[in-house]
Amino acid sequence: MSPGRGRAEIAALWVVFLLAHLWVALLGWWLPSQPMGDVVLVYEPWSSSALGGGAIVGITEPWVYPQLALVPMLLANLLSWPLVGAMGVSGAYLVAWAVLVTVLDAIGFAVLVGLGRTGARRGRSGPRRTAGWFWCAALLLLGPIAMYRIDAVTVPIALIGGLWLSRRPVLAAALLTIGAWIKIWPGALALAAVIAVKRRVRVLAAAVIVAAAVVAVLFLLGADRELFAFLTQQTGRGLQIEAVAATPFLWMALGGAAAIEYSHEILTFQIRADAAETVSALLTPVMVLVVLGLAVAGAIKAARGASWHRLFPPLGLALVTALIVTNKVGSPQFQVWLLVPVMLWIVLDRTRSVAPSLLTLGLMALTFLVYPLTYDALLRAEYAPILVLSLRNLLLVVLLIISSRALLRVPAAPRTDPAHRAG
Repeated sequence: MSPGRGRAEIAALWVVFLLAHLWVALLGWWLPSQPMGDVVLVYEPWSSSALGGGAIVGITEPWVYPQLALVPMLLANLLSWPLVGAMGVSGAYLVAWAVLVTVLDAIGFAVLVGLGRTGARRGRSGPRRTAGWFWCAALLLLGPIAMYRIDAVTVPIALIGGLWLSRRPVLAAALLTIGAWIKIWPGALALAAVIAVKRRVRVLAAAVIVAAAVVAVLFLLGADRELFAFLTQQTGRGLQIEAVAATPFLWMALGGAAAIEYSHEILTFQIRADAAETVSALLTPVMVLVVLGLAVAGAIKAARGASWHRLFPPLGLALVTALIVTNKVGSPQFQVWLLVPVMLWIVLDRTRSVAPSLLTLGLMALTFLVYPLTYDALLRAEYAPILVLSLRNLLLVVLLIISSRALLRVPAAPRTDPAHRAG
């Protein structure tokens, strides 16, 4: 493609990217089931309490999120202050959150595809433009949940980290570690990087140093027993209705053999059935075993000289997908976790990324059909949304199988392979 056509496509990408954010942000105001609910019902009160001298989640009281998740919530609160008089607290905070997510995404998009003439060289590669179009399509298919959750903040952070792994491994590892202290899933990409990237010692050292610095600062701020409460808070949770493992119970609910109930403690809908607690308790050790198995498989491939360009994409996607498939929580926003490993797969190995890319877009569309479009019917255990959610969960399992199969098929390469040296 000529430089002129390349710049034109990048300009078109930016227009579509920004319009997609505007459209999805507006959809949050129009669609049912409060797709922006978490932002105004929990993020704004948490941040207001911290700024107003009240309780600070993760510091003075236990929290379900890692502590750095409070930072974007505080930023949105500060950004909302000039708008409060005109829109009220809730409206101003929602607008500020959408602006914050859009700005962060734009930074990640600039690293991915470039900025006009200055970024043309960086963004001229076909795979990067393809990844940009994929991001736009995924955002539109998933809808408001792609922006109005804390998970959205981690997408550009993890994407930049993944894109910088080859040339800036220390900064990349730092970003992935920071992302993991906002929402745990970027830690899976950090693990994949330690396994697949040649300069793994630098990656591991940077991750450890950043994690230690975060822990030290939190401890100085007063967090002690609450320091790792985001891990212990998850262990007592029940089986959420959208979790993959909850699928059989949803069909049981059609016949009255299971029920859907709301947990006021966790603020989510869970399954109530005889075996649900047992399944929920088993999922955490299953997750550990699956992640460990994938990590060992990746380490064996790396030891045999596999190129990082071939190894990292399927390993990263398999690890992230495993965190979703084996999770007792199945929140719809978990689908945004898939965006980064799929985009990195497109950038690093576009030929083999077609199947996981298409599957992921299908997952986005099915998730949007469930939440927010038919979520009220799902809570009533109606047939149609249960069928759609079951298909979505089936595709998640298929994606895990495909990425794991691709991981096992990564060929060994001699240490003199240029692609391996590039890692």
